[in-house]
Amino acid sequence: MSQRMPAFFDRQGLQLLLFGGKGGVGKTTCATAAALRMSALAPSRSWLLVSTDPAHSVRDSLAGHVPPPNLEVLEFDAQQSIALFREQNGPTLREIAAAGTFLDDEDIHRFLSLALPGLDELMAFFDIASWVEARRYDCIVVDTAPSGHTLRQLAMPEMTRRWLGMLEALLAKRRYIRRVFSRDRSPDRLDLVVAKWKSSLERTESLLCDPARFQCVPVTIAEPLAIRETLALYRELLSRKIPVSELVVNRLHFDSDCLACSAAASVEQAQIQPLLAGIDLSCSAWGIELFAEEVRGPESLSGFWDHARPLAPRPVGTAKPGVSSHPVVLHPAAPPSPEVRFVLFAGKGGVGKTTLSCATAIRMTSDFPGKRVLLFSAGPAHSLSACLQTEIGPRPVALLPGLSAVEIDAKAEFEKLKTCYAQDVQRLLESPSSGFDLVFDSVVLERMMDVAPPGLDEVMALTCILEFVARDSYDLFVLDCASTGHLIRLLELPDLINEWLKAFFNLFLKYQCVLRLPGFTERLVGISRSLKKLRELLQNPATSVLHAVSIPTQMALEETKDLVAACHRMGIAVPLVFLNLLTPPCDCRLCSRSRRQERLVVHDFRQAFLEKQQTLVYKQPEIAGLEQLKRLGWRLYRPARPELARPELATPELVSL
Repeated sequence: MSQRMPAFFDRQGLQLLLFGGKGGVGKTTCATAAALRMSALAPSRSWLLVSTDPAHSVRDSLAGHVPPPNLEVLEFDAQQSIALFREQNGPTLREIAAAGTFLDDEDIHRFLSLALPGLDELMAFFDIASWVEARRYDCIVVDTAPSGHTLRQLAMPEMTRRWLGMLEALLAKRRYIRRVFSRDRSPDRLDLVVAKWKSSLERTESLLCDPARFQCVPVTIAEPLAIRETLALYRELLSRKIPVSELVVNRLHFDSDCLACSAAASVEQAQIQPLLAGIDLSCSAWGIELFAEEVRGPESLSGFWDHARPLAPRPVGTAKPGVSSHPVVLHPAAPPSPEVRFVLFAGKGGVGKTTLSCATAIRMTSDFPGKRVLLFSAGPAHSLSACLQTEIGPRPVALLPGLSAVEIDAKAEFEKLKTCYAQDVQRLLESPSSGFDLVFDSVVLERMMDVAPPGLDEVMALTCILEFVARDSYDLFVLDCASTGHLIRLLELPDLINEWLKAFFNLFLKYQCVLRLPGFTERLVGISRSLKKLRELLQNPATSVLHAVSIPTQMALEETKDLVAACHRMGIAVPLVFLNLLTPPCDCRLCSRSRRQERLVVHDFRQAFLEKQQTLVYKQPEIAGLEQLKRLGWRLYRPARPELARPELATPELVSL
């Protein structure tokens, strides 16, 4: 094995290899290329390549290629896995719940049937861990969802421990009754089931802390937003004692005679220095050069890792300027109408949603000077602060007259709901007429919110946004959305939350004589009302539009098709597609080949979305800060009124793609 290759290719005992990072940095390419290479290097071993991102693209990356016999490819179907888990374990869970709570069969069935968000992430890692434990494959290579959701998967042991704690609490009453009436202290069938799950959890925790068997490889690109998120991911992994011995910086410009490419390489070197300085000496950083053509199909994937180079910190000089000091846009879009209240920016990770949403929000303050505009992010990995170069937090921060921004702290919002619930439960249990068994039922009541599925915090973030709508605090909301798969889940949340609310409301009505939680119930009623209003807004094309953001690659095109189809199913209007990060004209061989490839993809986009406005945005040096974003905003859209035209910001002519 060459010493110029990442060490995980030569780690014989490796059982689980996970690629994580910000959306759009090339995790799928890294994982797919690694799985193909490793399966070729060890044909006698069995391998699995699995994608846990709700917006799968592994098969798109393979482009129809049939993998070798010793490599299985799986795009994880969370709903199928959840259904199988309920089928196999539902009766046992119902029996445990019935033995330890005041709930009847109908109540238990309702809660076990909830399709709450976040279960897909939990089930994905739960299944992968079980495959590792059973040695179903010699090694499993995982293409994960973007950073925030990857961390939730790796936090699976912690979440499972809380869940098992709830089951232990439920079984406590059953054990007590058995000891009193039959003097039997031996574990019964249900005790043994929970003990088996606890043992499996301990083995999974051992795996995740064993560098010989498990590696998590962060992947990034040399852009400030991606670098910041990668450093945060790296530090979080270390805090969880998860081994990270290698890191990949993808799509780098290396040696070139092209002025544009040399300038890009100089900027990239400056941008990756904080990352190289921030990682431990035990972690090796690898750079992968930018390919002219999309890395897709067996030929390009098989040679992908041959382009890896070790990276090391180096003195940084003054970065050379980019090709142009202005963003360049072809076919500017029509701005949203004055009646629109919600503008959502959605697409594959790393396509520039944050930049375009920030530029749009700033532009709207000029087009609609009397309106109050709120730019907000509710995803698990925020980047508004870095893009705006202003610290944004959970409370609206004024940026310009008429414009504020907020990054909702989803976890904090959910904690508020849990606190409200805990306070109501405490008051209930302290009431002399509560009618609850203080030894056992109190424990069950107190833990009901502790075992809420991961992802429910995003629900709380959404309800926080809805409070702004309900209070009429702002006139226009611009949403920087999570990546495609998680956005689709977010858009489906109104229906999912209603299921959750209905379960609690039915419980309160059924046991209203004893189960009185006034503060918590009031919060749930408020959430329900806000959700109804949100659904009406999102499904009204006069008040809500979604702008799809993509890049000129075939994989991004397929994901954009999935996004638009999902929005169509949910009745959400998608009038506009931004095709971002196109290569500007240049005589360089790399740039010319990239443009030829992009020209074909742009044609496919036009054919796929004939009825939609398509705006082309060319690749530029990083756009950050209010002034640069303002300039971009003026180029993205046509003037709302002729008198608002800005001749000094006219778009330079370019050779059309």
